[in-house]
Amino acid sequence: MENKVLKRVDYIFQESSVVEVIELITKTFKKTPDDIILDVIDSGLRGRGGAGFPTGLKWRFAKNEDSPVKYVICNADEGEPGTFKDREILETVASKVLAGMCICGHSIGAKEGFIYLRGEYNYLLPHLSKVTDDFNNQLKTKNIDFTVYIKSGSGAYICGEESALFESMEGKRGEPRNKPPYPTISGYNAKPTVINNVETLVYAYMICKMGVEKFKELGTKDSRGSKVFSVSGDTPNAGIFELELGMPLKDFVQDFGDGDTKAVQVGGASGHCVPRKHFNETIIGFEGIPTGGSMMIFNSSRSMYNVLHDYLEFFTEESCGQCTPCRVGCQQLLKGIEAVKKGERKPQYLDELKKLSATMKVAAKCGLGQSVANPFNSIIDNFREEIIY
Repeated sequence: MENKVLKRVDYIFQESSVVEVIELITKTFKKTPDDIILDVIDSGLRGRGGAGFPTGLKWRFAKNEDSPVKYVICNADEGEPGTFKDREILETVASKVLAGMCICGHSIGAKEGFIYLRGEYNYLLPHLSKVTDDFNNQLKTKNIDFTVYIKSGSGAYICGEESALFESMEGKRGEPRNKPPYPTISGYNAKPTVINNVETLVYAYMICKMGVEKFKELGTKDSRGSKVFSVSGDTPNAGIFELELGMPLKDFVQDFGDGDTKAVQVGGASGHCVPRKHFNETIIGFEGIPTGGSMMIFNSSRSMYNVLHDYLEFFTEESCGQCTPCRVGCQQLLKGIEAVKKGERKPQYLDELKKLSATMKVAAKCGLGQSVANPFNSIIDNFREEIIY
């Protein structure tokens, strides 16, 4: 496994005017759609929302669909606890996001794109609408047939899941759909759709700007490029940082910890809680523990029971209730650790709850219920004594 030392970079937040990104788009469009997609594939770019699906392959699948109508959607429903990077990207370099959407649209044959904005981020609408209107007008002057629109959500965590997002955009209740079919075949309005995270679209633009080989200089074979991290918790350096992928967690803790870090929650509430004893061998990347960007740091003053309790309360509240494994499972996990803590259940009951979380992982309909096992098992396995006593 290839390890990288922690390296800070600055690609995402370099300012670019709308005029500059339009010039880059015009230059990029001299290539064929197939060549652009091949560049994105060769770059090794994978989705920065957490799932890590190869971006170029997703674009190719949509391009190969025979449909006169296709869509590009920017998933800006940043609802994962501990994540706030996409908000900063939209506030400071929204034109790069729009450029990534336009390049994707040209590559797959889509003429419309949508930014699905998290309801709590509606304060960004005046700024984002201004940048988008300017961008659309500039595209018209270049005779580029692509238009970006903005749709606002209502603050439901479940709508970060792509198919629930489509349902919301169509004016329905935000609930996940059955898969297959996948979005590249039947997405928004049942048309082929590419849906990418805010950060992913910026990196697609950056690849076209800097070139494939320059992008591949960062990261590892399995985790190409850099990543924007939202750092919070017990740290003297809270904030947003762009770091090279493939770094050991021990290097991250050395730079961002307070000297007493006992655990790092990698990937938000739905991610994995890594204890101090595993810092050395844990790699932040797709060959180790992938993350959507949230890095929550906990020191010895924190109760991991309280941390897990907060996560389970969140999942219980945000479950859409459509499928029984998630709806009932989240409630039972929460009630279960409360019973153990109060002494109403023996400590061995935690093992029964782990079996329930394993069932949820395979039986829940979408990523919400499937991912609850990540924080539950990692905290139970590594901090059991804090749950019992």
